[in-house]
Amino acid sequence: MASQNPWITKAEDLADQVLRHGKHVLPTVARLCLISTFLEDGIRMWVQWSEQREYMDMSWGCGKVLATMFVLVNLIGQLGGCVMVIGRFKVPIACGVLFFIVVLQTFAYSILWDLQFLFRNLALIGALLLVLAESRVEGKSLFAGVPSLGASHMF
Repeated sequence: MASQNPWITKAEDLADQVLRHGKHVLPTVARLCLISTFLEDGIRMWVQWSEQREYMDMSWGCGKVLATMFVLVNLIGQLGGCVMVIGRFKVPIACGVLFFIVVLQTFAYSILWDLQFLFRNLALIGALLLVLAESRVEGKSLFAGVPSLGASHMF
């Protein structure tokens, strides 16, 4: 048992160093994981632009203009929302845009009553709520411990 102590100590020291150096990167990695579905779908819309547009045109019978608008709204909404979330720029608006995309796709693809997609969409909405909650906690704790002007009357 005593021979394991140096190994455990080294492992704890290594874990402490990783956490100390990684704590600045961890929130960004967490956000990236939470919005990865939107990022993947937005990139796929970009890479498969013509296939997506033709699918929407064929399934809706709406013409190329409306199909193009739908794919464009999805592409800009998803990639723009992801960039805003990763960059911590107006995160509540970004989450609102991504939520709108989830609702739009639910009705556009007629998947409201498909249980697999319903649970997938609920998971996406849960991820957006986590991102939103994290951004609000981060905003409140930005100046934690620093006295504010409003607190001067207490002393």
